[in-house]
Amino acid sequence: MQTDILTIILLFAGLVVGVFLGMFLRRKLSESKINNAKSEAEKLVGDAKREADALRKEATIQAKDVVLQAKADWEQEARELRREIQAQENRLQQKEENFNRKQEHLEKRGEELNRQEAQYRQQGEQLQKKSGEIDQIYTAQREKLEAISGMSGEQAKLQLVDSMLSEARHDAAKGIKKIEEEAHETADKKAKKIMALAIQRYAGDFVAEKTVSVVPLPSDEMKGRIIGREGRNIRAIEAATGIDLIIDDTPEAVVISGFNPVRREVAKIALERLIADGRIHPARIEELVEKAQEEVDEEIRQAGEQATFDVGVHGIHPEIIKLLGMLKYRTSYGQNVLVHSIEVAFLCGMMASELGINVKQAKRAGLLHDIGKAVSHEMEGSHAVNGGDLARKHGESPEIVHAIAAHHEDEKPETVLAILTQASDALSGARPGARRETLETYVKRLRELEQIGTSFDGVTGCFAIQAGREIRVMVSSDQVSDDYSHVLAKDIASKIEQEMTYPGQIRVNVIRETRAVEYAK
Repeated sequence: MQTDILTIILLFAGLVVGVFLGMFLRRKLSESKINNAKSEAEKLVGDAKREADALRKEATIQAKDVVLQAKADWEQEARELRREIQAQENRLQQKEENFNRKQEHLEKRGEELNRQEAQYRQQGEQLQKKSGEIDQIYTAQREKLEAISGMSGEQAKLQLVDSMLSEARHDAAKGIKKIEEEAHETADKKAKKIMALAIQRYAGDFVAEKTVSVVPLPSDEMKGRIIGREGRNIRAIEAATGIDLIIDDTPEAVVISGFNPVRREVAKIALERLIADGRIHPARIEELVEKAQEEVDEEIRQAGEQATFDVGVHGIHPEIIKLLGMLKYRTSYGQNVLVHSIEVAFLCGMMASELGINVKQAKRAGLLHDIGKAVSHEMEGSHAVNGGDLARKHGESPEIVHAIAAHHEDEKPETVLAILTQASDALSGARPGARRETLETYVKRLRELEQIGTSFDGVTGCFAIQAGREIRVMVSSDQVSDDYSHVLAKDIASKIEQEMTYPGQIRVNVIRETRAVEYAK
């Protein structure tokens, strides 16, 4: 029991001692922490003071740098301002010096002008005095001349004026004559050049087309069927077509005769189809003639429209287009009139472009110039006048009407367009190969050209080209030298001039070629 009490007392005593020991240790630990915190705080304060000193020094240095930089900038600006002020002062001083010099110069100039004015005034007085003396001398001489000539001054003046006018008129007449001669010569050359260019630019076809008026038959027995019983079939054909059928001893052929080329074409088509069909009687004849008429009318319309499209003219009245299409079945000396009209239109347009006038109008006049030929079998009078009347009736302009009516001198040509139409019509009809009558002459001329070229020594070949406007002469390089080729060309040209008649000029082109050939073995 006592032991337990003693143990408890010991335990309690140990507890008390532990508590006091813990409190002591805690106090010591707290004092140590406080001391450490104080020392750390003092260290931080020291570091802060040192950093603040460093920042203060750095700020002081930066402030000094800013002040120095500002001072340097201000000094630079001040120097530039002083230089500018000095420059302005120099310019002002120079201007002042220049002004002073100019003022001195003007003063001297003024003094010189004053002296010259005084001299001129003195000279004027002298001239006035001399002028008075001259007037006195002139009056005295005039009186002497009047006394010698027996005429007054006014009479002499009138005579002199008349003499000068007469001389001037004479000189003017000579000048006018010379100018007219030069103008005629220049105009002739220019016209020939323009026409030659138009011909060269237009590549026309050789046309010898004509309306066929003979219809072949499969046998002579067909003639009887065409005539019919008591001639009813042939009468029906003639009544329906308005043409005449000539059935004679010509073997296996029927001749169609009529002045209207369109009706002849209708009769030809209808008769060919009747022969092919074999059923020949009045009802069938009327049916096929009507169909043939419709086909020909459509073909006429298409031909007229195609012609206007090819030439490039528009706005033509449908009746005029129909008349153009009818020209397809009309020929003039073997030349198809529609093709001729298209060719005239192109030639007219080309020459108009060279002269600088309206090309569309020129093409229109050229295309329509022969529309009178489409009705020449129905209307009396010149086809040119009839064509002009038709063009006027269907709304063509007065310039086009006049060009159509005047292209054969039925009316006097009064415009450039009329002259162009007339010239283009002549060119198209007269060009080589255009018409049957000139073809033989054209071919003969080409042969003569080639014969003249081959008649010289050393010529190996000669070819006429460009419709006879140029010949190319091939010569042997062994017999003809380069120098002699020029002489040969001149000799050929001279012989052509002496022996031939031709339009325009002919170019002689001598060609010499040398070839050296060797073989590597």
